[in-house]
Amino acid sequence: MGVVAAMTVALTAAPLVGSAQAQSAASGSLSFGGEAGEPISGGQSYAYTAGAVQLFDVQGSTDQNGLTVAVDAQEGTLWRLIVAAPDGQKLTEGTTYTGAKQWPYAQPQDPELVFSGTDNGTEKWCNTSSGSFTIEHISFGPYGYVRELDATFEQYCNGSTVPLRGAVHAVMPEPAAELALQANTDPGGTVRVPDGRITVGGTVTCNKPASVSLTGQVFQVQKKATPGASYQTTVACTPGAPVPWSVGLTSQEPGTSFQPGTATVRSRAQADDRDYPVTVDTGQQESQVTLSKA
Repeated sequence: MGVVAAMTVALTAAPLVGSAQAQSAASGSLSFGGEAGEPISGGQSYAYTAGAVQLFDVQGSTDQNGLTVAVDAQEGTLWRLIVAAPDGQKLTEGTTYTGAKQWPYAQPQDPELVFSGTDNGTEKWCNTSSGSFTIEHISFGPYGYVRELDATFEQYCNGSTVPLRGAVHAVMPEPAAELALQANTDPGGTVRVPDGRITVGGTVTCNKPASVSLTGQVFQVQKKATPGASYQTTVACTPGAPVPWSVGLTSQEPGTSFQPGTATVRSRAQADDRDYPVTVDTGQQESQVTLSKA
């Protein structure tokens, strides 16, 4: 499925697969129109500006191959411009993409273009379309976040010989910081004698709120046995100070129990970045923990 296919599943302002969260532009404009006989515009001209509409958003795919401009003017009136470079290419400033087609008719080597919407409750959609677009200026942030965009486009809808022409300009808010995550294991833990129940823990730190999943294993090499246990816990991390975590465990190996002494903790922390389509992973970390009698 091409990027346009993924983006045109629904004409909503919901976040796109593989893109940042939707938000309104700091400044921007969308204008388009056509002569009589052009199916989308109906021969009229339209113009919208950020701040005067409910939503004016530009979202890019993480690979910088495509983007969509979403304008929700009012209930029952919304417009979507979706463009993409040929598969495997990034949208490039100063490039005019000719021979653009609408998914699913576009081949991997073709640019993709579709402009459609709903005007006062009336759907404006092309069954087939062709055209071109020019990326006059584009600036990306993390994971395909579109910081700035200046583009023009021309679309021929349903075989019409009358084109729809338009232009979009947008400056988006500064992108959110990428999630930074750290997890540590405390050097000491406790063990309860005689049942061998241990408590180990540590801290997680983050630069913005995140739900952190901690998974790991604890094992202890003894003379005649190797007790071990796995754990999974979730921590609501907030920035500003380390957030503690702890788990209580008993050995999952039959006939074994933890004892005072040294044990090994292998741990991993993961969290979804709430602003970008990415999961941050600390990777597996190994620590030695001294278990003291509780």
